[in-house]
Amino acid sequence: MAANAVPVAPSGATTHGTAILRLDALTGLRWLAAFWVFGYHMQNFGSLPPPFDLPVELGYLGVTFFFVLSGFVLTWSMRPNVRISTFYTRRFARIWPAHMVALFLAIPVFYTLTAEPENSWVKTLSIPILMLSVVLLQGYSRDAAILFSGNPAAWTLSCEALFYALHPFLARLLRRATRRGALIIAVAIVAVAFSYRGLTHVGSGQWAEAVPVPFERIPEFALGMALAWAFAQGWRPRIPVPIAWALFALVMGGLTVALHRQIPVISEIAGLFLNEFATLACALLIIAVVNASLGGRRSWLAHPWMVRLGNWSYTFYLLHATVIYAILNIMGGSRDPAMSNLVWGTGIFAIALALSAALHYWVEVPAERRIRDWKDRRDLAVASR
Repeated sequence: MAANAVPVAPSGATTHGTAILRLDALTGLRWLAAFWVFGYHMQNFGSLPPPFDLPVELGYLGVTFFFVLSGFVLTWSMRPNVRISTFYTRRFARIWPAHMVALFLAIPVFYTLTAEPENSWVKTLSIPILMLSVVLLQGYSRDAAILFSGNPAAWTLSCEALFYALHPFLARLLRRATRRGALIIAVAIVAVAFSYRGLTHVGSGQWAEAVPVPFERIPEFALGMALAWAFAQGWRPRIPVPIAWALFALVMGGLTVALHRQIPVISEIAGLFLNEFATLACALLIIAVVNASLGGRRSWLAHPWMVRLGNWSYTFYLLHATVIYAILNIMGGSRDPAMSNLVWGTGIFAIALALSAALHYWVEVPAERRIRDWKDRRDLAVASR
């Protein structure tokens, strides 16, 4: 989830060039994904009546977009002269300080000292389990009490931490690929993802329960990496952004309908390969937006407010569930489906957004700057010896 506002080399340059611009449209797109996740979680507070609830029913797939985007951004902006230790330090600076504050705020909302919590989403306090969240290892358990421990939204950071650990080594291999090679790798990654998902349903499929969630999500990140390298090698696919949006809506709408209607064979395929179809749709949208930006085309996604919201999207993602469930704790339970929940949702959104902006400006940005500056000074001192 935790990608920076996206740097981008000018048209015709590679990621090894010196000039860097910002791909603001992709930053704006990241905000839409975060808002989609918010809409999905708002259903736990109180959903809209059918069919108005359908657009956010698959909102959790916004996380899939974040993973593909993360691989794309890190690969597109990578520089060969950056030490691995510096890369890791910058990634730590990017996600951990804000995560810790969000975790601190989440504890009184999701934990209690009593043995039998009143609400189903509240758990009995366990320091050892919370420590897994501190070091971003909670995602390696399939037990919901551990996977969603601490700040429930932060399970994705276990995945991101693994991606960050792998990126320098995967990038070293990817740098050897030509444009065509990168595209072949992308196709192979998609094939592996679909094959793995199919294998999980062969026989009992119980072996898949032993595979940690972060390892299952590697193909999404790796696909973003391969596509970024193809762009870096000059790939410019002619996919109009409106067409990409239409295809994205078609895929998501089709998956939603298939899951609801229980159509023989089609519904089974949609349910089985849901995340893989979503990965393809997200990748296509990213490809179209990147290509349009490299071609110099203006986009509403690059509007200053969209970029600002995109810059807040990480802290918004970290805090939105805490705000939703804090209000649920006060109310004592969720509301029945009703259009009035739209009013409640607007108020909850405003609170979450305000807190997100505060966390971004008061913690995320200054902490990241200080940690990065500290590491840069150390690198400079080592280089000058």
